[in-house]
Amino acid sequence: MAQRIKTTISGSLPKPAWLAEPEKLWAPWQLQGEALQQAKADAMRLAVDDQLRAGITVIGDGEQTRQHFVTTFIEHLSGVDFINRKTVRIRNRYDADVPVVVDRVARARPVFVEDAKRLRSLTNQPIKFTLPGPMTMIDTLFDNYYKSREKLAWAFAEILNEEAKELAAAGVDIVQFDEPAFNVFFDEVRDWGVKTLERAAQGLECKTAVHICYGYGIEANIKWKQGLGDEWRQYEHVFPLLAESLINQVSLECQNSRVPMELIALLKGKDVLVGAIDVATQQIETPEAVASVLRRALQYANVEHVQACTNCGLVTLPREVASAKLAALAAGAELLSEELGLR
Repeated sequence: MAQRIKTTISGSLPKPAWLAEPEKLWAPWQLQGEALQQAKADAMRLAVDDQLRAGITVIGDGEQTRQHFVTTFIEHLSGVDFINRKTVRIRNRYDADVPVVVDRVARARPVFVEDAKRLRSLTNQPIKFTLPGPMTMIDTLFDNYYKSREKLAWAFAEILNEEAKELAAAGVDIVQFDEPAFNVFFDEVRDWGVKTLERAAQGLECKTAVHICYGYGIEANIKWKQGLGDEWRQYEHVFPLLAESLINQVSLECQNSRVPMELIALLKGKDVLVGAIDVATQQIETPEAVASVLRRALQYANVEHVQACTNCGLVTLPREVASAKLAALAAGAELLSEELGLR
Protein backbone atom coordinates (compact mmCIF):
# COMPACT_ATOMS: atom_id res chain seq x y z
CA MET A 1 0.00 0.00 0.00
CA ALA A 2 1.23 3.49 -0.86
CA GLN A 3 2.32 5.94 1.82
CA ARG A 4 0.20 8.90 2.89
CA ILE A 5 0.33 11.88 0.55
CA LYS A 6 3.33 14.09 1.31
CA THR A 7 3.05 17.85 1.66
CA THR A 8 5.57 20.58 0.94
CA ILE A 9 5.91 24.26 0.06
CA SER A 10 7.17 25.49 -3.28
CA GLY A 11 9.67 27.87 -1.67
CA SER A 12 9.10 31.13 0.17
CA LEU A 13 7.09 31.94 3.28
CA PRO A 14 6.30 35.42 4.67
CA LYS A 15 9.06 37.07 6.67
CA PRO A 16 8.45 38.46 10.18
CA ALA A 17 7.99 42.26 10.23
CA TRP A 18 11.10 42.62 12.39
CA LEU A 19 13.18 41.00 9.62
CA ALA A 20 11.82 42.65 6.45
CA GLU A 21 8.84 44.66 5.30
CA PRO A 22 5.89 42.24 5.06
CA GLU A 23 4.07 41.24 1.86
CA LYS A 24 6.72 42.68 -0.43
CA LEU A 25 9.22 41.25 -2.94
CA TRP A 26 12.80 42.53 -2.63
CA ALA A 27 11.90 43.96 0.79
CA PRO A 28 14.94 45.58 2.45
CA TRP A 29 16.22 44.11 5.71
CA GLN A 30 15.21 45.87 8.93
CA LEU A 31 18.55 45.09 10.63
CA GLN A 32 22.25 44.99 9.82
CA GLY A 33 25.39 43.11 10.75
CA GLU A 34 25.31 40.43 13.43
CA ALA A 35 21.78 41.41 14.45
CA LEU A 36 20.60 40.65 10.91
CA GLN A 37 22.31 37.26 10.86
CA GLN A 38 20.70 36.31 14.15
CA ALA A 39 17.32 37.53 12.95
CA LYS A 40 17.59 35.40 9.80
CA ALA A 41 18.39 32.34 11.91
CA ASP A 42 15.44 33.07 14.19
CA ALA A 43 13.12 33.55 11.21
CA MET A 44 14.17 30.23 9.69
CA ARG A 45 13.45 28.47 12.97
CA LEU A 46 9.98 30.04 13.04
CA ALA A 47 9.35 29.07 9.41
CA VAL A 48 10.27 25.46 10.14
CA ASP A 49 8.13 25.47 13.27
CA ASP A 50 5.16 26.87 11.33
CA GLN A 51 5.44 24.04 8.81
CA LEU A 52 5.79 21.35 11.45
CA ARG A 53 2.81 22.70 13.43
CA ALA A 54 0.72 22.77 10.25
CA GLY A 55 1.59 19.15 9.45
CA ILE A 56 3.82 19.72 6.41
CA THR A 57 6.02 16.66 5.86
CA VAL A 58 8.81 17.86 3.52
CA ILE A 59 10.27 20.98 5.10
CA GLY A 60 11.84 24.06 3.49
CA ASP A 61 13.60 27.08 4.95
CA GLY A 62 10.92 29.47 3.73
CA GLU A 63 13.72 31.40 2.00
CA GLN A 64 14.01 33.53 5.15
CA THR A 65 17.64 34.47 4.49
CA ARG A 66 16.95 35.80 0.97
CA GLN A 67 15.51 39.07 -0.25
CA HIS A 68 14.62 37.42 -3.56
CA PHE A 69 14.71 33.84 -4.82
CA VAL A 70 17.01 34.73 -7.73
CA THR A 71 19.05 37.84 -7.00
CA THR A 72 20.21 36.79 -3.53
CA PHE A 73 22.08 33.88 -5.09
CA ILE A 74 23.54 36.10 -7.80
CA GLU A 75 24.73 38.63 -5.20
CA HIS A 76 27.31 36.09 -4.07
CA LEU A 77 28.82 35.62 -7.54
CA SER A 78 31.60 37.60 -9.16
CA GLY A 79 31.16 39.19 -12.58
CA VAL A 80 27.86 40.92 -11.72
CA ASP A 81 27.50 44.67 -11.01
CA PHE A 82 24.76 45.41 -8.47
CA ILE A 83 25.49 49.16 -8.33
CA ASN A 84 24.95 50.28 -11.92
CA ARG A 85 21.66 48.54 -12.61
CA LYS A 86 19.61 48.39 -15.79
CA THR A 87 15.85 48.23 -16.27
CA VAL A 88 14.63 45.08 -18.00
CA ARG A 89 11.30 43.44 -18.72
CA ILE A 90 10.82 40.39 -16.48
CA ARG A 91 9.23 37.50 -18.42
CA ASN A 92 7.47 40.06 -20.65
CA ARG A 93 5.30 41.16 -17.70
CA TYR A 94 6.82 43.95 -15.60
CA ASP A 95 9.91 46.17 -15.44
CA ALA A 96 12.57 45.80 -12.75
CA ASP A 97 15.95 47.36 -12.03
CA VAL A 98 18.34 44.42 -12.21
CA PRO A 99 22.10 43.78 -11.88
CA VAL A 100 24.38 43.77 -14.92
CA VAL A 101 26.69 40.95 -15.99
CA VAL A 102 30.01 42.69 -16.69
CA ASP A 103 32.49 39.78 -16.62
CA ARG A 104 32.71 36.00 -16.44
CA VAL A 105 30.41 34.82 -13.65
CA ALA A 106 32.00 32.66 -10.95
CA ARG A 107 31.27 31.32 -7.46
CA ALA A 108 34.15 31.74 -5.06
CA ARG A 109 32.46 30.04 -2.09
CA PRO A 110 29.19 28.32 -1.13
CA VAL A 111 26.16 30.58 -0.97
CA PHE A 112 23.46 28.71 0.97
CA VAL A 113 25.29 25.75 2.48
CA GLU A 114 25.34 27.15 6.02
CA ASP A 115 21.62 27.86 5.71
CA ALA A 116 21.07 24.27 4.60
CA LYS A 117 23.03 22.96 7.56
CA ARG A 118 20.91 25.07 9.89
CA LEU A 119 17.73 23.79 8.24
CA ARG A 120 18.97 20.21 8.60
CA SER A 121 19.54 20.78 12.34
CA LEU A 122 15.98 22.02 12.87
CA THR A 123 14.07 18.89 11.82
CA ASN A 124 14.47 15.15 11.33
CA GLN A 125 11.95 15.20 8.49
CA PRO A 126 13.00 15.31 4.83
CA ILE A 127 14.16 18.78 3.77
CA LYS A 128 14.05 20.58 0.45
CA PHE A 129 16.21 23.51 -0.57
CA THR A 130 15.43 25.79 -3.51
CA LEU A 131 17.77 27.39 -6.05
CA PRO A 132 16.96 29.57 -9.06
CA GLY A 133 17.16 27.74 -12.38
CA PRO A 134 19.57 28.83 -15.13
CA MET A 135 16.94 30.28 -17.49
CA THR A 136 15.17 32.22 -14.76
CA MET A 137 18.52 33.59 -13.57
CA ILE A 138 19.36 35.05 -16.98
CA ASP A 139 15.87 36.53 -17.22
CA THR A 140 16.51 38.53 -14.02
CA LEU A 141 19.70 40.21 -15.28
CA PHE A 142 21.04 42.53 -17.94
CA ASP A 143 23.83 40.72 -19.81
CA ASN A 144 26.61 43.03 -20.99
CA TYR A 145 29.33 40.36 -21.23
CA TYR A 146 28.28 37.01 -22.73
CA LYS A 147 25.82 38.64 -25.16
CA SER A 148 24.10 35.25 -25.40
CA ARG A 149 21.28 33.99 -23.20
CA GLU A 150 22.33 30.41 -23.86
CA LYS A 151 26.02 30.93 -23.01
CA LEU A 152 25.12 32.72 -19.78
CA ALA A 153 22.64 29.97 -18.86
CA TRP A 154 25.33 27.29 -19.31
CA ALA A 155 27.69 29.29 -17.11
CA PHE A 156 25.05 29.53 -14.40
CA ALA A 157 24.22 25.83 -14.74
CA GLU A 158 27.78 24.88 -13.85
CA ILE A 159 27.78 27.22 -10.85
CA LEU A 160 24.41 25.89 -9.67
CA ASN A 161 25.68 22.33 -9.94
CA GLU A 162 28.58 23.15 -7.61
CA GLU A 163 26.19 24.68 -5.09
CA ALA A 164 23.65 21.86 -5.37
CA LYS A 165 26.27 19.19 -4.72
CA GLU A 166 27.33 20.96 -1.53
CA LEU A 167 23.70 21.29 -0.44
CA ALA A 168 23.24 17.56 -0.91
CA ALA A 169 26.39 16.89 1.10
CA ALA A 170 24.94 19.08 3.88
CA GLY A 171 21.98 16.72 4.22
CA VAL A 172 19.43 18.18 1.79
CA ASP A 173 17.07 15.48 0.51
CA ILE A 174 15.67 17.41 -2.46
CA VAL A 175 17.25 20.27 -4.40
CA GLN A 176 14.62 22.23 -6.33
CA PHE A 177 15.39 24.57 -9.22
CA ASP A 178 12.82 27.34 -9.79
CA GLU A 179 12.11 27.92 -13.48
CA PRO A 180 9.01 30.10 -13.98
CA ALA A 181 10.68 31.28 -17.20
CA PHE A 182 9.91 27.82 -18.63
CA ASN A 183 6.30 29.00 -18.97
CA VAL A 184 7.29 31.82 -21.32
CA PHE A 185 10.29 31.03 -23.55
CA PHE A 186 9.19 27.78 -25.17
CA ASP A 187 11.69 27.70 -28.05
CA GLU A 188 14.60 28.26 -25.68
CA VAL A 189 13.29 25.64 -23.27
CA ARG A 190 13.27 23.14 -26.14
CA ASP A 191 16.63 24.15 -27.59
CA TRP A 192 18.71 24.46 -24.41
CA GLY A 193 16.59 25.26 -21.34
CA VAL A 194 16.01 21.69 -20.17
CA LYS A 195 19.61 20.79 -21.05
CA THR A 196 20.99 23.56 -18.84
CA LEU A 197 18.61 22.49 -16.06
CA GLU A 198 19.96 18.95 -16.33
CA ARG A 199 23.51 20.31 -16.18
CA ALA A 200 22.62 22.09 -12.94
CA ALA A 201 21.30 18.78 -11.54
CA GLN A 202 24.07 16.57 -12.93
CA GLY A 203 25.52 13.96 -10.57
CA LEU A 204 23.45 14.90 -7.53
CA GLU A 205 23.06 12.20 -4.88
CA CYS A 206 19.71 13.56 -3.74
CA LYS A 207 16.38 13.97 -5.50
CA THR A 208 15.94 16.88 -7.87
CA ALA A 209 12.87 18.99 -8.61
CA VAL A 210 11.89 21.83 -10.90
CA HIS A 211 9.20 24.36 -9.99
CA ILE A 212 7.28 25.93 -12.90
CA CYS A 213 4.44 28.25 -12.01
CA TYR A 214 2.62 31.36 -13.18
CA GLY A 215 4.31 33.60 -10.64
CA TYR A 216 3.86 35.17 -7.23
CA GLY A 217 0.53 36.71 -6.32
CA ILE A 218 1.55 40.17 -7.46
CA GLU A 219 -0.50 42.48 -9.70
CA ALA A 220 1.65 42.00 -12.82
CA ASN A 221 1.32 38.22 -12.69
CA ILE A 222 -2.40 38.32 -11.92
CA LYS A 223 -3.03 40.59 -14.92
CA TRP A 224 -0.91 38.33 -17.15
CA LYS A 225 -2.92 35.27 -16.16
CA GLN A 226 -6.19 37.09 -16.84
CA GLY A 227 -5.14 37.37 -20.49
CA LEU A 228 -4.19 33.72 -21.00
CA GLY A 229 -7.66 32.59 -22.04
CA ASP A 230 -9.92 29.78 -20.86
CA GLU A 231 -7.17 27.15 -20.87
CA TRP A 232 -3.56 27.58 -19.76
CA ARG A 233 -1.62 25.09 -21.88
CA GLN A 234 1.91 26.41 -21.36
CA TYR A 235 2.90 23.22 -19.54
CA GLU A 236 2.11 21.25 -22.69
CA HIS A 237 5.31 22.61 -24.26
CA VAL A 238 7.52 21.70 -21.31
CA PHE A 239 6.23 18.54 -19.66
CA PRO A 240 7.14 16.10 -22.46
CA LEU A 241 10.73 17.39 -22.35
CA LEU A 242 10.87 17.07 -18.57
CA ALA A 243 9.43 13.55 -18.75
CA GLU A 244 12.53 12.54 -20.72
CA SER A 245 14.90 14.42 -18.39
CA LEU A 246 16.79 13.25 -15.31
CA ILE A 247 14.78 15.58 -13.03
CA ASN A 248 12.81 13.56 -10.46
CA GLN A 249 9.99 15.94 -9.49
CA VAL A 250 7.94 18.66 -11.17
CA SER A 251 6.09 21.33 -9.14
CA LEU A 252 3.16 23.00 -10.93
CA GLU A 253 0.22 25.35 -10.38
CA CYS A 254 -3.29 23.89 -10.14
CA GLN A 255 -5.48 25.56 -7.49
CA ASN A 256 -7.78 28.22 -9.04
CA SER A 257 -5.85 27.93 -12.30
CA ARG A 258 -7.03 27.10 -15.80
CA VAL A 259 -4.38 24.45 -16.33
CA PRO A 260 -6.04 21.34 -17.83
CA MET A 261 -5.37 18.64 -15.26
CA GLU A 262 -4.84 16.03 -17.95
CA LEU A 263 -1.48 17.65 -18.76
CA ILE A 264 -0.13 15.87 -15.68
CA ALA A 265 -0.28 12.65 -17.72
CA LEU A 266 2.62 14.05 -19.76
CA LEU A 267 4.85 13.63 -16.68
CA LYS A 268 4.44 9.86 -16.39
CA GLY A 269 7.04 8.41 -14.04
CA LYS A 270 7.85 11.72 -12.33
CA ASP A 271 6.78 12.85 -8.88
CA VAL A 272 4.18 15.59 -9.35
CA LEU A 273 4.01 18.36 -6.74
CA VAL A 274 0.43 19.50 -7.25
CA GLY A 275 -0.16 23.16 -6.43
CA ALA A 276 -3.27 23.03 -4.25
CA ILE A 277 -2.91 26.42 -2.53
CA ASP A 278 -3.56 29.67 -4.40
CA VAL A 279 -0.93 32.31 -3.59
CA ALA A 280 -2.82 35.11 -5.36
CA THR A 281 -5.65 35.37 -2.83
CA GLN A 282 -5.91 35.72 0.94
CA GLN A 283 -8.94 33.43 0.98
CA ILE A 284 -8.11 30.28 2.94
CA GLU A 285 -8.70 27.03 1.10
CA THR A 286 -10.77 24.39 2.86
CA PRO A 287 -9.24 20.94 3.33
CA GLU A 288 -11.87 19.60 0.93
CA ALA A 289 -10.84 22.13 -1.74
CA VAL A 290 -7.24 20.93 -1.41
CA ALA A 291 -8.33 17.29 -1.50
CA SER A 292 -10.45 17.98 -4.58
CA VAL A 293 -7.45 19.27 -6.56
CA LEU A 294 -5.35 16.29 -5.49
CA ARG A 295 -8.19 13.89 -6.29
CA ARG A 296 -8.38 15.22 -9.84
CA ALA A 297 -4.62 14.90 -10.22
CA LEU A 298 -4.88 11.23 -9.28
CA GLN A 299 -6.83 10.63 -12.48
CA TYR A 300 -3.57 11.19 -14.37
CA ALA A 301 -0.80 10.10 -11.97
CA ASN A 302 -0.34 7.21 -9.55
CA VAL A 303 -0.83 8.14 -5.91
CA GLU A 304 2.76 7.30 -4.99
CA HIS A 305 3.89 10.03 -7.40
CA VAL A 306 1.55 12.78 -6.14
CA GLN A 307 2.45 15.30 -3.43
CA ALA A 308 0.51 18.33 -2.20
CA CYS A 309 2.21 21.70 -2.65
CA THR A 310 1.57 25.42 -2.93
CA ASN A 311 1.14 27.05 -6.35
CA CYS A 312 4.13 29.31 -5.72
CA GLY A 313 5.83 31.14 -2.86
CA LEU A 314 3.76 32.66 -0.06
CA VAL A 315 6.06 35.59 0.75
CA THR A 316 3.60 38.24 -0.46
CA LEU A 317 0.84 37.08 1.93
CA PRO A 318 0.28 38.03 5.59
CA ARG A 319 1.88 35.52 7.95
CA GLU A 320 -1.42 34.48 9.54
CA VAL A 321 -2.92 33.81 6.11
CA ALA A 322 0.07 31.75 5.01
CA SER A 323 -0.04 29.71 8.22
CA ALA A 324 -3.73 28.96 7.71
CA LYS A 325 -3.10 27.94 4.12
CA LEU A 326 -0.34 25.55 5.23
CA ALA A 327 -2.71 23.97 7.72
CA ALA A 328 -5.33 23.58 4.98
CA LEU A 329 -2.77 21.98 2.67
CA ALA A 330 -1.81 19.39 5.27
CA ALA A 331 -5.42 18.75 6.29
CA GLY A 332 -6.50 18.28 2.69
CA ALA A 333 -3.74 15.79 1.99
CA GLU A 334 -4.62 13.94 5.20
CA LEU A 335 -8.30 13.90 4.25
CA LEU A 336 -7.56 12.27 0.92
CA SER A 337 -5.03 9.86 2.44
CA GLU A 338 -7.69 8.68 4.86
CA GLU A 339 -10.21 8.39 2.05
CA LEU A 340 -7.80 6.21 0.05
CA GLY A 341 -6.80 4.12 3.04
CA LEU A 342 -3.12 5.05 2.74
CA ARG A 343 -0.83 4.05 5.57
